[in-house]
Amino acid sequence: MRFAIVQSNIKIGRSGEKMQRQRDKHAKCYDIEQDLDEKAIMSDLPGYKPVQAYEALGDDAGAPFYDAVEAAAFPQHLTRYRNQRWAGAVGLGGLSDDGWVDHFGRFAPLPDNFQRPLAVRYHGHQFRTYNADIGDGRGFLFAQLRDGEDRLLDLGTKGSGQTPYSRFGDGRLTLKGGVREVLATDMLEALGVYTSKSFSLIETGEDLYRNDEPSPARSSVLVRLSHSHVRFGVFQRLAYEKNETAISDLIDYCIRHFYPELETKTGEDKIVAFYRGVIARTARLAAQWMAAGFVHGVLNTDNLNVTGESFDYGPWRFAPNADPNFTAAYFDETQLYAFGRQAEACAWNLAQLGGAFARLADHDALNEALQSFGDAYEEAMAAEFFRRLGIERSGVDDFALVVALLRWMNETDVGYEQVFFDWFCADAERAAQSPAAALYAGEGFAAIKQKLAGYKPLNQDQLAHAYFQGKTPTTMLIDEVEAIWAAIAEGDDWSAFEEKLRAIADMREAYGFEASQYCALPSQD
Repeated sequence: MRFAIVQSNIKIGRSGEKMQRQRDKHAKCYDIEQDLDEKAIMSDLPGYKPVQAYEALGDDAGAPFYDAVEAAAFPQHLTRYRNQRWAGAVGLGGLSDDGWVDHFGRFAPLPDNFQRPLAVRYHGHQFRTYNADIGDGRGFLFAQLRDGEDRLLDLGTKGSGQTPYSRFGDGRLTLKGGVREVLATDMLEALGVYTSKSFSLIETGEDLYRNDEPSPARSSVLVRLSHSHVRFGVFQRLAYEKNETAISDLIDYCIRHFYPELETKTGEDKIVAFYRGVIARTARLAAQWMAAGFVHGVLNTDNLNVTGESFDYGPWRFAPNADPNFTAAYFDETQLYAFGRQAEACAWNLAQLGGAFARLADHDALNEALQSFGDAYEEAMAAEFFRRLGIERSGVDDFALVVALLRWMNETDVGYEQVFFDWFCADAERAAQSPAAALYAGEGFAAIKQKLAGYKPLNQDQLAHAYFQGKTPTTMLIDEVEAIWAAIAEGDDWSAFEEKLRAIADMREAYGFEASQYCALPSQD
């Protein structure tokens, strides 16, 4: 069972319109250009703090970090999802409906922010084959801002039109793809995964043709709120171009905004310390995916970033049970990115990132740093699983309990989320009322049950929340996702989508996981 063991000898690599009336019942349609008064907007958004940090990295042409691009002109704008909770957190909650569409559907610049969107340049290993022909092909960095804690955040897009890196693509996003990403990020946030937030989803009125879903497909544009657009592949491209100066400049940017504790370091020590930080955060992210029962599906080097934040949701799935071979992408024929191999994939990608840094720092020092991934991952697995179980760690054999629990879950095929729901705060009485109670009463679970009884609940008062009064948890299995989409596709019925978001909000409130918020970046401890 390949859940927890990570090879310790990984080496650093070298970078090489028939439903229109129904639709209008569920969303407002904005088709008239708005001439917004910037001063009026600013007065209505007192908490909005614009920044133009990434643009300052490049020259007028953006080289070597980005290209200035134009957003697509869409024929229609139907707001399908507005994350008012996070809009309020970053000072944009006061935008009117018209203003929302103007900025996140037509991409009129936000006040004092980028006057032109930036398509970020990067390369990447895709299924471990280096690709020098990629970059932001259907998205761009639209704006940057600071939250109430003065942390830098990005607003980026998906499906906003063609860029120099679109290749043969149309630069668009299907509405189904947008709906799936909203569901993924909301669920992951509720489960405590450090993830990007789906900020806005607007249906755009175009017919798209895709090989992997019925066509013509409805179109959309998505806006994400995230901590960083600095993918591993950004550094890989700079190394490929042998641009050591740009690598150094980008490391300084990342330290200044995401790792300020490293600003006193200099030279190669700074680079190795930064690499160690990225390793620790990536290990924690892999552990969070495991604790959430989540399979990202496409763990290429361009889909991991330097803050250890989960993002870019394509063929994702939540595992129905603890099968380490469960995969999300139909095209992942070798199960390279299977559920139980996600840590391995992250470690391999980190090795490629180290290869980019090897142009500026000692190869052996970077390799030594990379060997810390295994221990960091095991420690993070213990921390994240105990947090999901709502119990305090003892520090003794904590990881062994995680391994034993995963092994038992794999052997019994018990519902993945059901276990964490039943045993939150290690409450045996609640678990005895579960649909899975017979499995918990079995001989194979006896030793685990005894160990759980020895741990102290973190906050047993949470069990009083209405969410924990039911017998089953909120889940996001593929059949549920497809049913939500079928209602939208067949009858433009958004009620199941809205109901699921309400259920997730209830779960998020019940668990109250701090890692689901931008309260702090994962530590390097």
